[in-house]
Amino acid sequence: MNLQDDDFTLLALPSRFALDRDALDAQWKRLQREAHPDRFASQGTAAQRVAMQWSVRINEAYNRLKDPLKRAAYWCELHGAPIQAHSNTAMPAAFLMQQMEWREALDEAHTEDALDALLRDTRATRQTLLDELAHTIDQRQDAPAAAQQVRALMFVERFADEVRQRLERLDP
Repeated sequence: MNLQDDDFTLLALPSRFALDRDALDAQWKRLQREAHPDRFASQGTAAQRVAMQWSVRINEAYNRLKDPLKRAAYWCELHGAPIQAHSNTAMPAAFLMQQMEWREALDEAHTEDALDALLRDTRATRQTLLDELAHTIDQRQDAPAAAQQVRALMFVERFADEVRQRLERLDP
């Protein structure tokens, strides 16, 4: 193992969006067993410190790859298309219109049913974006297009969080 390896290489997984979650979990557990600091107790403090660094690095890679949004953003970064969510907000006109419609719907949603309907709509859009992202990354290998899709997905997830927060505030 090499601490400088990218997450996919470190966990011996293909560099792609669609990952087998069972394989990811199995690799993480295997590597954690190998790098656990207790296994190096007899080798002294320095060996345990290195093992701890490995353990942290393995956890970082696992946490990034298990989350579809983080995995996609990481893949884009590796392929020369940083997300730059704060400085690059360019989106297709249709997506911008969808955002405006959702914002208006959220402003007008005052009941649990209205908020639930909005949340269902965002979940459906999220799934569509994830499917498109899988195609863009795994079939087309188009990092700039994938980066734009990641930015759109980030908006959808933030908006869904807002809707959930509004739902929570409705509860007595």
